[in-house]
Amino acid sequence: MCAQRLFLSGMDAQTTIQALVRLIDDPDELVYQQVRDELMKFGSEVLPVLEQSWEQDYYGLLFQDRVENLIHDIQFESVKNQLSAWLQSPDKDLLTGAIIIARYQYPGMDEGLLHERIQAIRRDIWLELNDHQTAFEQVKIFNRIFFGMHRFRGDSQNYHTPAHSYLNTVLESRKGNPLSLCIIYSVIAQSLDLPIYGVNLPNHFVLAYMDSKHSAFGLNQEDDYGVLFYINAFAKGSIFDANEIKEFIKGIHLQPDRSHFEPCSNSAILKRMLSNLIYAFQQVGSAQKVAELQALRNLIP
Repeated sequence: MCAQRLFLSGMDAQTTIQALVRLIDDPDELVYQQVRDELMKFGSEVLPVLEQSWEQDYYGLLFQDRVENLIHDIQFESVKNQLSAWLQSPDKDLLTGAIIIARYQYPGMDEGLLHERIQAIRRDIWLELNDHQTAFEQVKIFNRIFFGMHRFRGDSQNYHTPAHSYLNTVLESRKGNPLSLCIIYSVIAQSLDLPIYGVNLPNHFVLAYMDSKHSAFGLNQEDDYGVLFYINAFAKGSIFDANEIKEFIKGIHLQPDRSHFEPCSNSAILKRMLSNLIYAFQQVGSAQKVAELQALRNLIP
């Protein structure tokens, strides 16, 4: 049976989906491709039916394999669409963007729990902050609660594991790489009106506490970047200045650039996150994931 005839027969959407699902294990590859293409058009609407069929019906290994692939392909298309919409949004909220990336690996993750964990950390920090504290005092309090009470830390032993690039797993394990720790740190800090933003260094990622006297991230003066100090979230929030960045850049044989000292965009942060994931999956030989993550990264200018 040609899958297109099902659409020409006047069936409602759910009836059509059910009929198409029953054709998934058709031995004719051409018929299956037509079925797949039609199911893909329904997007996420078809997922409950596919998941139920995979759990309750047994039509053989071919059926199960094709259903699994279909579910993944539909979820991947959804992530692509969400990322494209995020890129078109005016604010490009960092937390929202990082959650979209996490959905690639964990489409069914408990996002409510993720937000609850972030809010719990934020609440503990908020209770100890006040307007009379200096920037250094605020960061000292933040570090004590974030790294002490909530036990977040950098993981040098499993530095490149993919789990360290997904916010839900980082919030659960309290271990991450420099980028993921900086994302969580800065998201919470900004929600508390602390002007802390990410700096995209080569081979590293740190945070900048911006000088509130500056209306923009940088100034035109050569060595004035509008930054009070920098924070290394991978080293339990240690504080340092621009001279250490200069030494770091010199040590890896690069010429200093303003981008090494000033905050980067949220789009650049997500691009860096995807690059980290691509490298991680290259190390374990997962060609499909590498290709898909490259497709996501290519969406970001």
